[in-house]
Amino acid sequence: MGGNLLEGSVVARKLAVIGAGLMGSGIAQVSAQAGWEVVLRDVTDEALTRGTDGIKASYDKFVSKGKLAAEDAEAALARITTTTDLDAAADADIVVEAVFEKLEVKHEIFRTLDKIVRADTVLASNTSAIPITKIAAATEHPERVVGVHFFSPVPMMQLCELVRGYKTSDETLATAREFAESVGKTCIVVNRDVAGFVTTRLISALVVEAAKLYESGVATAEDIDLACKLGFGHAMGPLATADLTGVDILLHATSNIYTESQDEKFAPPELMRRMVDAGDIGRKSGQGFYKH
Repeated sequence: MGGNLLEGSVVARKLAVIGAGLMGSGIAQVSAQAGWEVVLRDVTDEALTRGTDGIKASYDKFVSKGKLAAEDAEAALARITTTTDLDAAADADIVVEAVFEKLEVKHEIFRTLDKIVRADTVLASNTSAIPITKIAAATEHPERVVGVHFFSPVPMMQLCELVRGYKTSDETLATAREFAESVGKTCIVVNRDVAGFVTTRLISALVVEAAKLYESGVATAEDIDLACKLGFGHAMGPLATADLTGVDILLHATSNIYTESQDEKFAPPELMRRMVDAGDIGRKSGQGFYKH
């Protein structure tokens, strides 16, 4: 967690983040810490308060561990403003959308952003599964739309997956890379806009197979995860990952990929659907593949 990474950089300084949930607030947090002026937008003041409270708590944790100076945390927090008005993104150099994974919702946001931002503004989506080309189709300038898929928790995870839509320009991709690298991330580039990109396809296939093994009684959740940790060197097993991410989120992602690809390995098992129906969606509900 470094200081201001924008000094001497050609990267612009004004960022708008649409959505103050776990991902949006995390993106705002690392960006403000790296020197960006950030406007964080959500539809309610309550959502914005939760987001900024989470950011402050995260900064406090880094300060208590000696990884961030208290004055730097205060300065970073001061660089974040909040709003319920989408028009606040009008003067942003980059806009990152981080709302619920529903195409209709994203279309509405991108259609509006396309009309209010500057001609040179890059419009990015943090989607993990929806093709960027589909999102960009809502705009009149699809060449400036790109995927910037961060990972949770954003302040801790080093990877950012950059996704080129069918019409994304080289300049847009380069700007997105400069932004992601300026906030301390290492990028991979997805050159062909397939549903789920690289990382979500990999974890979805693994989670689906792990859930099927668990559902059919082949092994316990603990042993399936232990096999991946000790056998493959994974930091966390697939079922524990599902609980952390949210079984509902992964069900939605795998369903999206399956709908797009018709590849059976992404067809979520009945167990995942029933868990979501019952509200057993992982850590946030207290019960998933594990009790929390």
